[in-house]
Amino acid sequence: MSNTHPPHPTLFASPDDAEAAFYDAIERGDLEAMMATWADDEEVVCIHPSGQRLSGHAAVRESWRQVFESGSRLHVRVSHTVRWTSALMAVHNVLETLYLGDDPTPHGPMLATNVYIRGAKGWRLLAHHASTASEPPSEGNAPPRILH
Repeated sequence: MSNTHPPHPTLFASPDDAEAAFYDAIERGDLEAMMATWADDEEVVCIHPSGQRLSGHAAVRESWRQVFESGSRLHVRVSHTVRWTSALMAVHNVLETLYLGDDPTPHGPMLATNVYIRGAKGWRLLAHHASTASEPPSEGNAPPRILH
């Protein structure tokens, strides 16, 4: 299978850095920046709230291209993060609140799980799974959990 994704110009030193770049790419509608956050693994997976499971760089890229070309700028507020971290993998579960364009009306909430892996090129996104939440989580977050 051919390698259709661009080389990663940025070395993400932590899962938090990769996550910040992921959400920044959404805010800017920047497809190349979005794809630079994903792992080189051809088995990357993305599940949008209203969609099916997309596997592989071509499918993930096409889905984000469609999102970005839909005309509405997305602004995502991320909160209520729960983290599990080990030396080579991190899992973040977050609450996403979406805003479309300049409309101050929040959409969501959405719950998203982002899985990051660490390799020679730093931390990269392996999987993003977002779904509609029935209600926001309570304000009492569990402390971060570190796996050794």
